[in-house]
Amino acid sequence: MSGSKIIPSKIILVTAVALALAGCGPKPWESGANGAGAGANGAGAGALGAAADPSSPVYFRETVGDRVLFEVDQSSINPAAQAVLQGQARWLTANPDYTITIEGHADEQGTREYNLALGARRANAAREYLISQGIAGSRIQVVTFGKERPIEICSAEACYSKNRRAVTVLAGGLVG
Repeated sequence: MSGSKIIPSKIILVTAVALALAGCGPKPWESGANGAGAGANGAGAGALGAAADPSSPVYFRETVGDRVLFEVDQSSINPAAQAVLQGQARWLTANPDYTITIEGHADEQGTREYNLALGARRANAAREYLISQGIAGSRIQVVTFGKERPIEICSAEACYSKNRRAVTVLAGGLVG
């Protein structure tokens, strides 16, 4: 197809779809508040380590926290987000075999294109904060999902506020 152009938003979409289809096992958006995404009783979570093990991904998700929330149309890191990201930076420093992908998300308000860009700004804001805390940029990837992967679906602020987030997903470190 000579002369065809690839639009950046389509590149983002293709990347998002590829990442969504690439993984096996529980996804962060499928897990409940207790992180038991491998089934109703959390079966399979043992492969990720115990919540009491400070070097386990389960501990990271449940104790340190794997997500930060944002205000409407914002990508700035608020004090609550700073506290979570500082904890993530400490954990990542203590567990150097892990790399991360930060997923940027938005609520359902606004256009698809706007929310993809907003999700990217949120993921990059979290990335830059972790870098400022001493985490190597080479350990951090970002991806945006915009409004495509809501945690809650309803037309109310209670749902919107949970969907305006950046989620840190761990990779690596699972050497046996």
